[in-house]
Amino acid sequence: MFAYVIRRVLATIPVMALVALFVFSLLYLAPGDPAAVIAGDQATPQDVERIRASLGLDRPYLVRFGSWVWGILNGDMGVSIFTNLPVTTMIAQRIEPTLSLMILTLILAVTIAVPMGVVAAWKQGTLIDRAVMGFAVLGFSVPVFVVGYLLAYVFALELDWLPVQGYTALSKGFLPWLENLVLPAVALGGVYIALIARITRATMLEVLQQDYIRTARAKGAGQGSILFLHALKNAAVPIVTVIGIGIALLIGGAVVTESVFAIPGLGRLTVDAILRRDYPVIQGVVLLFSFVYVLVNLIIDLAYTLFDPRIRY
Repeated sequence: MFAYVIRRVLATIPVMALVALFVFSLLYLAPGDPAAVIAGDQATPQDVERIRASLGLDRPYLVRFGSWVWGILNGDMGVSIFTNLPVTTMIAQRIEPTLSLMILTLILAVTIAVPMGVVAAWKQGTLIDRAVMGFAVLGFSVPVFVVGYLLAYVFALELDWLPVQGYTALSKGFLPWLENLVLPAVALGGVYIALIARITRATMLEVLQQDYIRTARAKGAGQGSILFLHALKNAAVPIVTVIGIGIALLIGGAVVTESVFAIPGLGRLTVDAILRRDYPVIQGVVLLFSFVYVLVNLIIDLAYTLFDPRIRY
């Protein structure tokens, strides 16, 4: 097991190296001269040259990449072109709202979706099963921003139960923090819930046909014990896998959700940086999201042996 952990950790190094190379190359994949695009139509040649120098475009590619990677390893992601602030400082200022939104969405999705999938598998072919599958199809079909605007209109504007937009730091109280994040978490979690519920149902249907489930029933085990102790435990690996893969949905959906609900998080920062062609900020945020996704998948891989003792590496 220890050897497997070491191999998996080492395997993330070339992955992150490739991710870093791609993120750094974003500046050069953009059409036209990035310095001229950032400077605008009214800029003088001197302005363009100043921006080109600030981006390091006057140096060889490999030299720039090596310098950028060395800065990343030392906690320096560069400086924003427009705010003149370090990218690490801007990320630190925006990370709490995004992290809060993603964690709350994850808790909400797993808490709702797993029992939904288990019950749908148990009641296969019934109205409950059809309702869960109908919700899953609806969750995949309706875009996040549509759900977000509908929730904001109904629960914030019409019923006046929750705030329309904004974010309250957790340090200012749990209830205000939760009130600002309920609607964004529900809107962001719709697709995630649908995905987890479908995978849970499909995996549970397969597990419920196994011999050890029939043996448990023959021994007089209760339905709840059979579903959640015997079947769900043995169906955990595919479910945990899709939960880890679904983190990408949360990262991508956070960009849209934060824009809809005006949450000052990393998603909103990314959108603003793209609109202003602030490449150092774009590179820093994309690299951070990529690292989080790789880290989560590493944790999921290492957690497999906890859910299935038959897995040995």
